[in-house]
Amino acid sequence: MRGATFGTLWYASLAFTPYLLSQAIDRGLGPRRPATLIAWTAAVLVVGVASAGLGILRHRSMTNLRLAAALRTADVVMTHATRLGAALPRRVTAGEVVTIGISDVWTIGRSMNVVSMGFASGLAYAVVAVLLFSTSPLLAVVVLAGVPVLALAVGPVLARMQAAGARYRTSQGALAAQLVDVLAGLRILNGLGGKQGHLARYTRNSADLRVLGYGVGRVSSWVGAFGEGLPGVFLALVIWLAARQAAAGELTVGELIAVYGYTAMLVIPVSMMIICGSDVTRGLVAARHVIAFLGLPPAGTAGGPAPAGPAILHDPASGVSVDPGRLTALASARPADASAVLERLGRYGSTDATWGGVRLDSIARDEVRARILVAEHEADLFADPLREVVAGRHDPQDERLRAAIEAAAAHDVGGPEHPVEWGARNLSGGQRQRVRLARALYQEPEVLLAAEPTSAVDAHTEAAIAGRLRAARAGRGTVLATTSPALLDRADVVHYLVDGRVAATGSHRELLGSVPGYVRLVARVFGEDEQDAA
Repeated sequence: MRGATFGTLWYASLAFTPYLLSQAIDRGLGPRRPATLIAWTAAVLVVGVASAGLGILRHRSMTNLRLAAALRTADVVMTHATRLGAALPRRVTAGEVVTIGISDVWTIGRSMNVVSMGFASGLAYAVVAVLLFSTSPLLAVVVLAGVPVLALAVGPVLARMQAAGARYRTSQGALAAQLVDVLAGLRILNGLGGKQGHLARYTRNSADLRVLGYGVGRVSSWVGAFGEGLPGVFLALVIWLAARQAAAGELTVGELIAVYGYTAMLVIPVSMMIICGSDVTRGLVAARHVIAFLGLPPAGTAGGPAPAGPAILHDPASGVSVDPGRLTALASARPADASAVLERLGRYGSTDATWGGVRLDSIARDEVRARILVAEHEADLFADPLREVVAGRHDPQDERLRAAIEAAAAHDVGGPEHPVEWGARNLSGGQRQRVRLARALYQEPEVLLAAEPTSAVDAHTEAAIAGRLRAARAGRGTVLATTSPALLDRADVVHYLVDGRVAATGSHRELLGSVPGYVRLVARVFGEDEQDAA
């Protein structure tokens, strides 16, 4: 509202100035009346100073509105992303979220100025038309006819720009997703020698995006040309008509100057209306992506109570059962099958799993999250001192911190105040994995579900973790998706999965003596470990 008020008053000051000049000429300069000329000149000065102040206030209010709209949109997006939680990467790519955060929210913020400045520009256009009507009805009709002409000229171009912008924005999000994926797996790509291949693919896609950008630029250039050129055409037409009327004696010199001032001033609101049309077009493209993101439904949070105490977790899809207080291992030749079991037992995505005979998806999500923790293999690590990273959402407690770091064999990472960079880029792959494990152990959940917690560490460290992990989780339920012989040997029960279902259950040594497929799986892993150690 303030933007529209200041914008309207600013335009009014600009429109009123030509009228004051015409009065100074016709009533002061022409009749040679110095006192009258000085009075009208002083009025011009006062209005000019007021116009400068109003221009500053208008710009400030527009900037505040633009920033407020962008930041509020970003807050809404961030709130919804938090609400989606772990389901976010399964619903939308990281590149799309990044593009929304660094591009779409600011485009939407800019388009919000359309309300205030569009209203002020339209009102200024009408005021000038009224002033011109009092001077020359013909000129007023010409000015009023300019709006539909502008709409007919610019409308189709704006429609083309919106279509081109939509194609560009879709490709921009896809390219950003590719970039995020490459950066996240850069070390792996270096090790596998696939960096050049991904670079070539990214270069091709980037070139395609650049071509689409040129297309948007071509259409946008026409919008800019109309914004600058069409007002000039109207200015020339109105001045030509006014000059003919002045030559015929129908207008005084002061009125001719006033007409020129009115028409010159009209260039600003007319250009602004065209710019507003362009901003709305871009804003609609950005808003569609934001609305689509906000329309992603979060997993249901409502539900009934959880079991009063430790209870059996059961996944009907795989046949896995997890007894309270025991260390359970899931061994599978396909790690994705074991990870899928953990996700169902942790109530991530669709699940038929039960907890104490009650379906997990019928229990309040917050209760499930408070007591069952899924420690993902690639869980994010944020920039903070090590003590804050390990403590997570809890307050760091020295004794508990030391116990978690010791159990995860993460003492070599550094002291409690050792800085961890974003994504733990200053740590090795094995150190990152052990910090993730320490963070999971620090939470002390009733049930811990961990995927491949030692896959990036050497055999000696893995053996140390296996012994300490069992002691650290004594009395609590723990499920490990792993093929590590050291961890399997420490487990109370091992479920051997084939094609995602339990093919055999027993201790590690029992399965070694009775299940050939399990023997081959462990022997293969053991052989790989021996080669790594060598």
